[in-house]
Amino acid sequence: MHRGLPWLYSSLKGLVGPHLVFGVVVIGLFTFVHPAPLALAGDEALIKECTACHRFTGEPQSRFQLKAPDLIWGGSKYQRNWLIRWLTGQEPMLYAKSYRWDQGQAPDTHMTVSRAQAERIADYFAKHLIDPRVKVGAFDLSTVTKKEVEFGAQLYKEHACIGCHQIKENGKLVGGPQSTNLSEAGRRYQVDWLYRFGINPQDYVPHSGEFLADVSELGLRYIIAFLAVQGRDDFPYFEPWTTKEFQQASVERGKQLYKEYCAQCHGFTGHGDGPAASGLTPRPAIHANIPFDKLPMEYLYNVIYHGGRSVGKAAIMPYWGLTIGQQGVADVIAYLRATFKGKPEAQAAQLGKQGVPSGVCPQPRQTRRAPPEFQQLKNPLPITKANIQAGKRLFLETAKPLACKQCHGEKGDGQGPLGAALVPPPRNFTCGKTMNTISDGQMFWIIKNGSPGTGMMAFTALSDKEVWQLIQYIRTLAQ
Repeated sequence: MHRGLPWLYSSLKGLVGPHLVFGVVVIGLFTFVHPAPLALAGDEALIKECTACHRFTGEPQSRFQLKAPDLIWGGSKYQRNWLIRWLTGQEPMLYAKSYRWDQGQAPDTHMTVSRAQAERIADYFAKHLIDPRVKVGAFDLSTVTKKEVEFGAQLYKEHACIGCHQIKENGKLVGGPQSTNLSEAGRRYQVDWLYRFGINPQDYVPHSGEFLADVSELGLRYIIAFLAVQGRDDFPYFEPWTTKEFQQASVERGKQLYKEYCAQCHGFTGHGDGPAASGLTPRPAIHANIPFDKLPMEYLYNVIYHGGRSVGKAAIMPYWGLTIGQQGVADVIAYLRATFKGKPEAQAAQLGKQGVPSGVCPQPRQTRRAPPEFQQLKNPLPITKANIQAGKRLFLETAKPLACKQCHGEKGDGQGPLGAALVPPPRNFTCGKTMNTISDGQMFWIIKNGSPGTGMMAFTALSDKEVWQLIQYIRTLAQ
């Protein structure tokens, strides 16, 4: 440590860590190598000023034995730009309440320094406070997809991370305020450190309430991916369908894979009549009726690689990515697109035996009713041209995992390219006799949760406002 820089120590007071509430069973042992002691040139007064709050050497200890978070590994932990902004007072405190929540609930405060001082502190962190347990490049952010982040968001809740850490949903903070606010985690932490912390949080802050979750290696990747994009609206997501595997996809290889894996449900000719189909609800999609070249590559990739659950459909459609690999998925998609061009004229004959053809009005349907609290809901948005146009864009273009028109048709009459493969057929939104019997709350609940036993997927990625805008547009289609 350089002499004459007392501001360095005082400015470090209050820096905190994420103390995430998840982890996995650690396979193998990790040896912590202590960094070299700070070069303080014998200035004992300076040492006392700094160590009154933070530690820069030593082994991890319980939060209940500390006054402030350890900074032993600060150089591996924080992104330089965020650290500079934080030290200059441009970032909020990381805790809504005190770091030592057992001693008080009031939020901590921290002094600020000049830009030049903050840059010198960041340089010191990067040079002296490096965690030897963190492997640089262990987590490749450049390969993170939107779907992986969606899975991570689900796991974040399923494994109770949200019980202590806040994130943003629909522009609002949600979750417990007891520990670090993670709504800006992607702008704050270096992802390799975040990944290593996630393997076992108690390696960093033992016996401090950190929860070890039963998460697989793949599940941990999803959770870290989710945290790594928080606060980064411009994150450049990876698109696997643009890789070399898809450029060199083979229809012949795809045909063989289809026979080996897909035909057991969808049938050898894609008519949804494989040996497993008779016992499945909903029935497998009729590939022979789908013009696959008209479906978005992102949707096809996700439903095959990640399975039906990834697009809000039934989990009986397996996730084949781990089985046939990236090249296998590319080959199967090439085969589907080359083989099945869509046969809408066959739809009425096929469905006449099993359901009501699309376009019929009124259109009877045994759809699960929403809970009473949803039945009473009314669309809270004012009926405006802007809201209707926003809903129309979602319907025709931007709704995820798939634009509504793909099943319900551009006119909303149930005649979309994917609709011909579904049993029962998609809802005909142009039928006033049917739509007048469906409440706003029922539609909201179905869009959010899907409709079991049908091809209607869950649109969990849509915000509440987007769902209400979509409903407002759908109401304009009824005749």
